[in-house]
Amino acid sequence: MGESKVKFAVIGCGHIGKRHAEMISRNEESELVALCDIKPESELGLEHFSKPFYNNMDELLSAHPEVEVVNICTPNGLHSDQALIALDAGKHVVCEKPMGLSKEKCESVIYKALQMSKHVFCVMQNRYSPPSEWLKSVMDEKRLGDIFMVQINCYWNRDDRYYKAGGWKGTNNLDGGTLFTQFSHFIDIMYWLFGDITDIQAKFDDFTHQNSTEFEDSGMVNFKFVNGGMGCINYSTSVWNSNLESSLTVIGSKGSIKVGGQYMNEVEVCNVEGYEMPKLKPSNPANDYGPYKGSAANHHYVIENVIDTLKGRNTATTNALEGLKVVDIIERIYSLRNQ
Repeated sequence: MGESKVKFAVIGCGHIGKRHAEMISRNEESELVALCDIKPESELGLEHFSKPFYNNMDELLSAHPEVEVVNICTPNGLHSDQALIALDAGKHVVCEKPMGLSKEKCESVIYKALQMSKHVFCVMQNRYSPPSEWLKSVMDEKRLGDIFMVQINCYWNRDDRYYKAGGWKGTNNLDGGTLFTQFSHFIDIMYWLFGDITDIQAKFDDFTHQNSTEFEDSGMVNFKFVNGGMGCINYSTSVWNSNLESSLTVIGSKGSIKVGGQYMNEVEVCNVEGYEMPKLKPSNPANDYGPYKGSAANHHYVIENVIDTLKGRNTATTNALEGLKVVDIIERIYSLRNQ
């Protein structure tokens, strides 16, 4: 691959797709070749990119054999099928979260990627936030000793400003549920830090979204970690007007840590035996979607990692197997919704 630019195409040109296109355009080692969306180009605000535009992914791929990486930024329920199309065409894939809406779908992507000897990068950009990177080093160094308890609280606002009538958000087949769309980043961080879970129990409710979504807006989930200790996730999108918090509390035999703030972006407590906390870089601001905000704006790191991996300088930050595990954990939690 050497000095040549890595050539990308972006499928899905909504807010996140445009963000991917922007990060590709800004990177000196990457080139944005083409864009695709089912909506007319004139409705999408893509003038800034002035790249060939297609309404059909197959047409884009046949018109641009030079494309090496396909970034999939479409509704959740399309991710796995479109990843298969890109892999079949011999392309690497960058897949927005979630990788699919079932473990089975994710497995089919992994099998195809192995068969085609191509990379699948899963977008879990919260791993790049300074508190997350710091927490990972603390866990890898086993500074907290045995892990006793982990609590994740995600209390966000997603109201009628977010769920527009006739859109894909809020539907079972394209959205999949609150844990897939809003909170899979935090399940990814939990899995990255503490490993897999078992003995899941859960309660769900729908407080404010009966008319806007086909699924719950709130849940309380508790479980055991396979590696020892117990944990819980409490989540809701029914918070009035604006996001409240995304926090992670860890209780271990040698100390306690709490990372909080609206987006798990502030270390609130670090009380660890024989350890002085280093000064962290400031976190990037949250993705701003107008009336509501999302996770940290770290997508430039994702594109950098793709380029570094393809040029043999690094390995994938979030690989396809980790993408599958997040979907697997959410699927097991959601299997309790109908009991």
